Amino acid sequence: MVYSGYQDYFDKKVIISVATTGGLHGEEANPNLPTQPDEIAEDVRECEKLGASIVHLHARNPDGSDTKSVERFQAIRDAIDERCEDIIINFTTGGGQSREDRIRPVLETDPSPDVATIDLGPLNFGPRTVRKYCREQNEEFATQMAEHGVKPEMELFHPGHFTEVNHLIKEGYLDEPYWCTLILGMQTGTIPNPRNLLNLVDNLPDGAEWQCLAVGKHQLPLTTMAMAMGGHVRVGLEDNVYYRKGDLAESNAQLVARAVRIAGELERPVASPAETREILGL
Repeated sequence: MVYSGYQDYFDKKVIISVATTGGLHGEEANPNLPTQPDEIAEDVRECEKLGASIVHLHARNPDGSDTKSVERFQAIRDAIDERCEDIIINFTTGGGQSREDRIRPVLETDPSPDVATIDLGPLNFGPRTVRKYCREQNEEFATQMAEHGVKPEMELFHPGHFTEVNHLIKEGYLDEPYWCTLILGMQTGTIPNPRNLLNLVDNLPDGAEWQCLAVGKHQLPLTTMAMAMGGHVRVGLEDNVYYRKGDLAESNAQLVARAVRIAGELERPVASPAETREILGL
């Protein structure tokens, strides 16, 4: 399978996802990082107004530590539903201590999220941590998501993860369009440079929709490149705490506003939540 989605990129609307919080750094990295349900929801409301159509969510305990608590995910979902019009909800299944921990918020919150991630293979975090994700977990998560009407988002941290995507497609675990996130700049992930983004896109399966996620200082140039290539983008304080070198971002909304402005300069209209649902088959 070879990706053939370049030809219509001039006419494609761009999906902007915002990753508000993450599960690693906290307010010590940027005091504007929202960690509590109401803080996250207020930020998400502003992001939706500006043009974000998907929000990618992690949950934190009251002390700011990462958690897979169903109750905390539910509290965030409820706070967003109270404040937002129609933004698409995307839960992480990354992190956690066990396979059951990772998937439980997807299966037990009400309503289920629209989208949830599948981290396709192992990855190093810091000097001592290895996140262990395997093929059996990928199959299990894809099956459980299908049973709950949740769209899987395939997180591809490096080229080897295409083997896992193609396996899931071949075995019938995924339906078109396949929603793929190309991630550059993580510790043992793809090295963040333009040639590598091109390579990742060239290896996408036909029938894929894709977004670019780039970490830190690479977020701005590589997401801009992705938009010029007809892809979609993810921005936010989970991936990058700075607006420019030396200046911490004021909010997730500030990063979304810049992405919307760049899309306008490239003459890529920004997709609404309803249009995003149509693009992704939600």
